[in-house]
Amino acid sequence: MVDKEMLAAISDLLDRKLEEKLEEKLEEKLEVKLEAKLEEKLEKKFEEKLSPIYVRLDRLEKKTEELSDELRYVKVVQLENNIIPRLNTIEACFMDAADRWIKRSDQIDTMQTAEAVAKSLGKKLIIWNIKSTTKAQEGLYVYDTIQRLYDGQFGEEGVNDIARYIKLGKLGEAFDSEEQVVLLIDEIDKADLEFPNDLLWELDQMEFYINETKRTVKAKQRPIVIITSNAEKELPDAFLRRCIFHYIEFPGQELMEEIVRVHFPDVEENLLRNAMEVFYNIRAIRDIRKKPSTSELIDWVNALQIGGISADRIRQALPFIGVVVKKDEDLELVKKNPVV
Repeated sequence: MVDKEMLAAISDLLDRKLEEKLEEKLEEKLEVKLEAKLEEKLEKKFEEKLSPIYVRLDRLEKKTEELSDELRYVKVVQLENNIIPRLNTIEACFMDAADRWIKRSDQIDTMQTAEAVAKSLGKKLIIWNIKSTTKAQEGLYVYDTIQRLYDGQFGEEGVNDIARYIKLGKLGEAFDSEEQVVLLIDEIDKADLEFPNDLLWELDQMEFYINETKRTVKAKQRPIVIITSNAEKELPDAFLRRCIFHYIEFPGQELMEEIVRVHFPDVEENLLRNAMEVFYNIRAIRDIRKKPSTSELIDWVNALQIGGISADRIRQALPFIGVVVKKDEDLELVKKNPVV
């Protein structure tokens, strides 16, 4: 038979072990609870501390956007005496239902033209910059399935409301606007060949259908649509039939001087005159492959000023000519041409 004292000792030992285990478990639970509480308090503290910072950041972002908008229109305001009179032809076209297609000569800034049109009419400008990868669907709307899946995983409310995850593109924004806006579809020829055809119905009927929500977005106020092209590729005839064509010619020397002075109001008179003479002579060379553009003249004048180049050296040495002439064959032509 087992000794009673031994049984009592074994029982005490088991009780101690059980108590130790219980204490360990309790300590673990307490630690978890304490960590959770600590994290919760820290999060609240961080939120309290960061909340005013976020508010200030939001204000700064809004202020930056306002300043950017103001700066964006500075050039237009300074040039509007030259640009606005030229808008009469364009504005006359806005009375009909066709879209405007502006083809530019070399690197004329068609975006400035669109900004001037919007400013002169007192309307908001929406810009849709086209890239080689841009698809027509992106301009209408995008269904953010990834955000919806993310919200579903983390138990967010309203996941079943698909409309929350439909984001209108630039064309969709223009259609959905309560007031008439100016929509610039910039450099449409950068996209693939089917891009213009994919927008025919939407631009013609001024509406599109959202399959996911069974909603038709119809233009509340028909937007003024300005479409620009660099003539890098031919656009479909069906698309062109729906457009009014407006060609912007390359500026003459008088207007070009005003354009340069907008960027550099204190530029030295002789330096600008010599630079422009060389610039226009280069453009006049018969066999030149790539004629220099307005932006390249502006960059060249800037380089000449920074480099401290005197006006009389411009025609003799052609300093920083690589800013203006971008092809080897053209550079050889320029060096051999006595007119330059």
